[in-house]
Amino acid sequence: MVSIWEKETFFAPHDIIIIGSGFTGLWCALHLKLTRPKLKISIIDRGVIPTGASTRNAGFACFGSLSELIQDGKKMGADKMSELVEMRYQGIERIRKFFPDKKIDFTLAGGYELYAKDFMTNEELRHNIDYANAFLRPVTNKRQTFKLADQKLTKFGFEQTKHLLKNILEGQLHSGKLLQALLQTVQSMGVYVFNNIEVKECLKVNERLLVQTKQGFHLSSKQVLICTNAFAKELLPELDIIPARGQVLVTSPIDSLPWKGSFHSEEGYYYFRNLGKRVLLGGGRHKAFNDEASTVFEITNLVQGHLEKYLEEVILPHQKKSFTIDYRWSGIMAMGSDKMPIVKEASPEVFCAVRMSGMGVSLAPVIGKKIARMMLD
Repeated sequence: MVSIWEKETFFAPHDIIIIGSGFTGLWCALHLKLTRPKLKISIIDRGVIPTGASTRNAGFACFGSLSELIQDGKKMGADKMSELVEMRYQGIERIRKFFPDKKIDFTLAGGYELYAKDFMTNEELRHNIDYANAFLRPVTNKRQTFKLADQKLTKFGFEQTKHLLKNILEGQLHSGKLLQALLQTVQSMGVYVFNNIEVKECLKVNERLLVQTKQGFHLSSKQVLICTNAFAKELLPELDIIPARGQVLVTSPIDSLPWKGSFHSEEGYYYFRNLGKRVLLGGGRHKAFNDEASTVFEITNLVQGHLEKYLEEVILPHQKKSFTIDYRWSGIMAMGSDKMPIVKEASPEVFCAVRMSGMGVSLAPVIGKKIARMMLD
């Protein structure tokens, strides 16, 4: 039972209901409100806070390591890969346009990729560098986005690594602070967020959509936008989405940490960065693809063991007894047969913006603007 006050405010008919309050849902709400400020928009999320990937990632502000982009080009084609990279790059620029660097702990510290001794030949690597710099030039306006930085291998302590490649345009940020900033912004624009509410289904009733919840009440709306990424198949089972669990660990502070920045290796399946004096390391799902295609939030001994081994042997070979593991967690990403996000009208007036392929931080600002155009056209 609801009161007349609740019925005429919180539960009054909506223009748009967004399901999912992570980066994508919040950026979509922001752009919808910027386009039409008078829209009545609410966001529904089943968590106390967004718990898919938005606050459980590594805090990278990146558009892809070189080896990852090369593989994507082979699978998707050069044109689609280039389009995707441009979207990611523009997304990072848009984040910095909306929020001061200090507010979200953004730093453009540069990114690096580690190449193991047997990963590829010197000739292949140099060819890939030249190729990537050429197709990135119109996007970044930089003659060299990627360049070899082998002279830093000894300084960083990466003796197990043959080559080190630098990306001068990669940054890092605080995912929690960015999410809070987005949430505060959309709330100040009049968007309401329902937390701890799980959507059961969306039904078309006459000319409106009825969003039924597992808590027993429903909301009425003209349009619905699904932004639940890896969990979108629960409402749209036909979508090409494969969940991908990403596990992370964080060390205790290390006073003599010899490097700063964001790092990738093995086509992006390992990624690490400094978090102050701590090391944040994630990935390893390529060691157990089938097991990690899961929507269950848990950490496993297998993947955590691979992360610890990589940490001790490759990242910190000289620091084996100078740190402990202080934090471990997992987040759920959305992958599929293609890395291009799914942004479409799934059924009349029901839209979706999902499958960020682990790049939701950089893609969501661009996807938000795209879906606003699509829904309000």
